[in-house]
Amino acid sequence: MKSDARQGDLKIEWAREHMPVIGEIRKQFEKDKTLKGHTIGMALHVEAKTAVLVETLAAGGAKVAITGCNPLSTQDDVALALRKRGIQCYAKHGCSTEEYYRAIDAVLNYRPDVTIDDGADLIFRIHADRKELIPEIIGACEETTTGVHRLKAMHADGALKFPVIAVNDAKTKYLFDNRYGTGQSALDGIIRTTNLLIAGKNVVIAGYGWCGRGVAMRAKGHGANVIVTEVDSVKALEARMDGYRVMPMEESAKIGDIFLTTTGNIDIITKEHFKLMKSGAILANAGHFNVEINLNQLMEMATNIKEIRTNIDEYVLEGKKLYVLGKGRLVNLATGDGHPVEVMDMSFANQALCVKYIIEHGGALENGVYNVPQEIDELVARLKLKFMGVQIDEMSEEQKRYVSGWEHGT
Repeated sequence: MKSDARQGDLKIEWAREHMPVIGEIRKQFEKDKTLKGHTIGMALHVEAKTAVLVETLAAGGAKVAITGCNPLSTQDDVALALRKRGIQCYAKHGCSTEEYYRAIDAVLNYRPDVTIDDGADLIFRIHADRKELIPEIIGACEETTTGVHRLKAMHADGALKFPVIAVNDAKTKYLFDNRYGTGQSALDGIIRTTNLLIAGKNVVIAGYGWCGRGVAMRAKGHGANVIVTEVDSVKALEARMDGYRVMPMEESAKIGDIFLTTTGNIDIITKEHFKLMKSGAILANAGHFNVEINLNQLMEMATNIKEIRTNIDEYVLEGKKLYVLGKGRLVNLATGDGHPVEVMDMSFANQALCVKYIIEHGGALENGVYNVPQEIDELVARLKLKFMGVQIDEMSEEQKRYVSGWEHGT
């Protein structure tokens, strides 16, 4: 146990050394005790970068309780290191569904007045089963695209009972975390798990949102023949003009070597596609929930299932073999270390500053889903550029007047 905690400490130290933006915010939080008197409940992927966010919130004076937001994404050594620091951490790798929601309830038992979610499970639990907590909650933050979509639907139905900031929708989050973070880490998870070559293979990417764009870009860089499937005509057109083949999943299923889902929707790959796939096809998911590849149907079709390599399940059906990575859960976290540290520096800087914003302004906000304030987005970008040693131009007063006025024509 001691060695595990020590390993967790070292992982956190490494992440902290490469997260200067949130480090700058932590200094201010420590000085001002910005979050003193507040309790923050969190359901995030419990690994080293998340631990740096937890440290930052605690340094600001907050009481913090945290659990995982995915049964396979917790790194137990990091969770142990957090407990050693006095953080109430209930996350466990490989937990059952029952254990997962028991941990969610344990976090909520601390009666947080601010929540941070990745997938909105804390918020949904509060609204479904822990309604007594609603009057105490100032507001919440949501980290990922799937969670934001669910919360917007919830608000449209009049069911959302407190304000939520869609941290995912900050430009300094989705343009970098979703694109460069998912792009690199999903490919990293596939490569380190399979030890197979990407070059020359047909890599099928379902969905061409920011995550799909990132994975396509990185797969192309590895020499893959990239195929994109889409339901959105504009995104499909964009993928085609970015140089990728675009076709329905039914067609790509016949020729794909590696399949990666990034849509956030259910039943992207189903039994009809499994029947068409060639033996040896590899299936992975980069969406938040494990619903994009219909594993129940695959299990029903299989005559034999075995773990042939760590994080690779082999399904034998109709004389061929299909391989599923990481139980169909987030491949970058179930089989790897998640997004690169420098990317999460920006994402978690947004989270920390949005918690501060909620505490300062949440009482004046109506129930609903809000964008990250522009000043926070711009501050994170400026700090990141500063620590990268990058300088940019500034507009003159005359240029500012020109772009904000209407008097000047041709």
